[in-house]
Amino acid sequence: MTQTPEKAESRWAELSDEVLESVEASRKQAIDAVRTFVDQVTGDIPEESRRKNVIEAALDLTEELVTGRIEFARSVVRSAGQAVGK
Repeated sequence: MTQTPEKAESRWAELSDEVLESVEASRKQAIDAVRTFVDQVTGDIPEESRRKNVIEAALDLTEELVTGRIEFARSVVRSAGQAVGK
């Protein structure tokens, strides 16, 4: 069963929106996780310089994880776009 170009473009737009929504939800979850982590570390590590180092490491890790998720989503969208274009 072959889709018409209009249906394929419509589904492509829906897929793009779904991927963007997923990336945004992941970003919000990462921010919430970092906030929770910072609150916990602030109470557990009284020394400010050590606390700052731990928090910076957590932020770096979070950034890497979110960047990986975004790159994955871009790859999915790119592959889907190529498949629709064929």
